[in-house]
Amino acid sequence: MIRSMTGYGQGKLISDDRKFTVEIRSVNHRYNDINVRLPRTLNYLEDKIRTFIKERVSRGKIDVFVSFETTSKDDFEVYLNENLLDAYLEQLNIIKNKSTVIDDISVSLLARFPEVIIVNKKEDDKDILWQLLEEALKEAFNNFLAMREKEGENLKEDLLAKLKVCENYLAKIKERSPNLAEEYKNKLEKRLQELLPDHSIDENRLAMEIAIFADHCSIDEEIVRLESHINQFRNILNHEEIVGRKLDFLVQEMNREVNTIGSKANDLQISQSVIELKSEIEKIREQIQNLE
Repeated sequence: MIRSMTGYGQGKLISDDRKFTVEIRSVNHRYNDINVRLPRTLNYLEDKIRTFIKERVSRGKIDVFVSFETTSKDDFEVYLNENLLDAYLEQLNIIKNKSTVIDDISVSLLARFPEVIIVNKKEDDKDILWQLLEEALKEAFNNFLAMREKEGENLKEDLLAKLKVCENYLAKIKERSPNLAEEYKNKLEKRLQELLPDHSIDENRLAMEIAIFADHCSIDEEIVRLESHINQFRNILNHEEIVGRKLDFLVQEMNREVNTIGSKANDLQISQSVIELKSEIEKIREQIQNLE
């Protein structure tokens, strides 16, 4: 199934008192550009996240946002700085002995002094944290992928419809093409009779001129190649997943054939169909910029 380069997905995991939230979003980009934003304490997991995304996405500008919350008492160490507490008490007693203020030394007062109670975050088990984060990441990615595939399917239907329009214009060109030499012959004979009313026309010279013109304006090869490109385009849409670069190249080839048809076929009706073809191919080119 083909995929759009635009997508969004969110995943969450709550385990005991830990909560991970992961958001993935992407927009069009020529290459695979991955940006990861996560809490400073989890920076060591950035490479793992990048690898996870890179193995599953080939193109697009992808932003990954990770948030982490924990309220588990097992994640923190709290201890009393007894030496500092004794120093504070000593100084407070000096103040008490030298003044007449009421003695209001209390536990709550001492606890408010800086660094008396030390709170440290324990070193987390990196493997366990990655396992938890990976679960949230997988959920976010699956939702993200589902959105890209849904949009990709919509783009596919639109492209198939545009290919059908291209085939209709090409059919008009193909129908018109065999008449070019005969019409050129009639116009040339009529023109010669107007210019040389009293002279006979050299049929051999006329036949040679018509042959040269027919060879110059023949667009059979271009029509066949353009039909082949359209069929190949359709097959890629129906049978491949990563299609953006292939279709981009194929559209260039389609444009090349249409331009050649326009320059070779000196005919108003064909020129009109060529203009419509080029317009439709440009719409296709714009749409495939959205495909992975």
